[in-house]
Amino acid sequence: MELFPPLPLESWRDTKETLHRFAQVIGKIRLAGSPRRNHWWNVPYHLTGRGITTRPTGPTRGGDAFTIDFDFTDHRLYIRTLEGREDSFPLTGRSVGDFYRDTLRALIHLDIDIVPEHPHPYDLPDAHRPFADDQEHRSYDPAAVTTYWHILSQVALLLEEYAAGYSGKTSPVHHFWHTFDIAVTRFSDREIEQPAADPVTREAYSREVISSGFWFGDSNVPEPAFYSYTAPEPADLAARPLHPSAASWTSSRGSHLALLRYDDVRAAADPWATVLDFLNSAYRAGAQLAGWERQRECPGGVTDSVLRTEPPAWSCQ
Repeated sequence: MELFPPLPLESWRDTKETLHRFAQVIGKIRLAGSPRRNHWWNVPYHLTGRGITTRPTGPTRGGDAFTIDFDFTDHRLYIRTLEGREDSFPLTGRSVGDFYRDTLRALIHLDIDIVPEHPHPYDLPDAHRPFADDQEHRSYDPAAVTTYWHILSQVALLLEEYAAGYSGKTSPVHHFWHTFDIAVTRFSDREIEQPAADPVTREAYSREVISSGFWFGDSNVPEPAFYSYTAPEPADLAARPLHPSAASWTSSRGSHLALLRYDDVRAAADPWATVLDFLNSAYRAGAQLAGWERQRECPGGVTDSVLRTEPPAWSCQ
């Protein structure tokens, strides 16, 4: 299997827009049924061996908890309860409205009393339209979704390796249904005042962060790309060098993103190492200007100062 197979946005735009809304439907059920975590860490999807999952959701003091899983091998949605009950239906051949109704039907069948509080798309052009009324978005190309899943899985493993290099507060590697990206975020733990921000943004950026990840392309950046940003952005960040030379800073909503195009990664002699070099260069640019502590860096995931210089007795040489 190719490490990073091609997936131009235009080749699956209609499918992506449908799948994005499917993900938002289930994501809002997760939001309604899970305890709130700092920076909304309870909300995103985590990856499985076959797709993405909400993780166990629902009653926290007894009762029948449940998970909702997108299976991108069988191309079905599965809802399973702790007691072993299950309902599922195909992802193909459905509009967003059909998907929403089938999901609610399955929840009722399993006696799960959780529904989205705001059953509309979040931060999408049709945010005014209820999911139940959306008959427009109904494309689902299984081959394109399989490629999306392969890329998502490889990027997740790469971000896990990148995440291992920092011992401070770090988010899980998780897949956001808001922007349909996969990301990992490092925190300095310095509190940030945001008096003018909305409640979602205030919680997401209540501490100083450097966030890195990958998205599949959207109306703002119409192609897949790896990215990194520092928030709040320190002065002169966009003047700092990035690696490799194909990477660049681009303006985005009054600040700057470090971007590395997916196609440039695919053309590199060592795509994996190229992305890690990019993410580390963008991190250092933000961390140095913002004055982050260097002792939180732990190459290879090792924090013990002895083990950094001397291999443990149990290591294989």
